[in-house]
Amino acid sequence: MSLSEKLAQGVAELGLRLPAATLRKLLDYLALIAKWNRVHNLTSVRESSKMVSKHLLDCLAVVPHLEAHTVLDVGSGAGLPGIPLALMWSQASVTLLDSNHKKAAFLRQAVIELGLNNVDVVCERVETWQPAQEFDLVISRALSDLPEFVNLAGRLCGADGVVAAMKGVYPYEELAQLPHEFRLRSVVPLKVPGVVAERHLVLLNPVH
Repeated sequence: MSLSEKLAQGVAELGLRLPAATLRKLLDYLALIAKWNRVHNLTSVRESSKMVSKHLLDCLAVVPHLEAHTVLDVGSGAGLPGIPLALMWSQASVTLLDSNHKKAAFLRQAVIELGLNNVDVVCERVETWQPAQEFDLVISRALSDLPEFVNLAGRLCGADGVVAAMKGVYPYEELAQLPHEFRLRSVVPLKVPGVVAERHLVLLNPVH
């Protein structure tokens, strides 16, 4: 099965409908990761066929459970999940935050090559960054455990916004240590095509 067929099949299994142009850009993005990965070690996943499942489909699996006009991807790394979300939500404004200069350079190049007019790249540490606005959605895929993520990035979430953490197994212990400023809205089990491991999306709301 070709990469495009694998991606199209996975997207269909997730119940999503993507225009052909968006599918092409997702594959262009994957090719860009593979190219830079040879020098900069953006991701430990090396095979493009595995990247379709473990990166693209893993990120797209959260789409049916979220909506936002302003999105912050904390510790974006190779742009996951921020770039797939930006491609899905062309009307949303997406900010990719990473303190690693090489990764930020990759993100800027990806934004240019993919023509992502709705994406900004910020190379700063999350704990010291002072943006002009708060965000509807603050999301992270691989930053840290939940309490640390919320302590570092929770202040960047608007009063009616959502903090979302993409996790593997159900994070019982981490949820037990959540700071009082946030309450658990839900933990959504995700079935990612091509990924056998457990995946969960943790959704938190600020306490007013």
